[in-house]
Amino acid sequence: MIDLLQGLISLIKFDFGQFITIFNGIQIELSWFLFLFFCLSSILIFLKLFGEIGLYIYTIVAVIAGNIQVLKVVKFSFFLEPVALGTILFSSIFLCTDILAEYYGSKSARKNVIFGFSAFLLMTLIMLFTLGFKPINLADIGPDYYWAIEVQDHLLNIFQPLPTLFIASMIAYLTSQYFDIWFYKLLSRLTNNKYLWIRNNISTMTSSLVDNSVFSIFAFIILAQSPLKISVVVMTYIIGTYFLRVFIALIDTPFIYAAKYVIKR
Repeated sequence: MIDLLQGLISLIKFDFGQFITIFNGIQIELSWFLFLFFCLSSILIFLKLFGEIGLYIYTIVAVIAGNIQVLKVVKFSFFLEPVALGTILFSSIFLCTDILAEYYGSKSARKNVIFGFSAFLLMTLIMLFTLGFKPINLADIGPDYYWAIEVQDHLLNIFQPLPTLFIASMIAYLTSQYFDIWFYKLLSRLTNNKYLWIRNNISTMTSSLVDNSVFSIFAFIILAQSPLKISVVVMTYIIGTYFLRVFIALIDTPFIYAAKYVIKR
């Protein structure tokens, strides 16, 4: 607990290096819960501050950050295989979509999907241009600029996979999000707009499985230069993260109820 408080203090003081060092020493499950609470709370904060537009802003950031975060895998104590990050960010987008569908209508929810898609497309093109700029020639610079060579390599490691991830992610994103909007409204009609928690959970859980499966198959098998084994894709990227997404769907239920009270009228 002391380390956690020290990490938060470092974040407030903009000592990002210290924050990362401290949180690297915290149990991965605790870090995961903190990040989950941070993301779900951020949705309500943005909704309170900016209304409908706040959910669009959050979705754009979550789509871009989630597709970068998915490159990192971590090891949970309760999973045999490592699990890719990005689960929380992608799952939180479904909460935004459900809030929009519930309180603003399907048209706003579909608009949110298009905003997320357009933002990630623009981000991908910007970074491809950035990587395309001719890097500094090591022979023409002094030792003071060696760091620039390392930065180029780091950017390549992070953003060079983006085109493949973009295709896979956007196919999965558009498929699962539009399915979620349709399925959510179907459940609303079937329940006569009652039992909000049922349609929120069922639609999110079902759509998350669609999202996980489509993205993983395209990103790590069909479009990958070095395809992963099917067993690795299923265990690490589909099943492993899906159980986490089911848990997130249950946790975010109070937040969709709370959204009703923070919406700016």
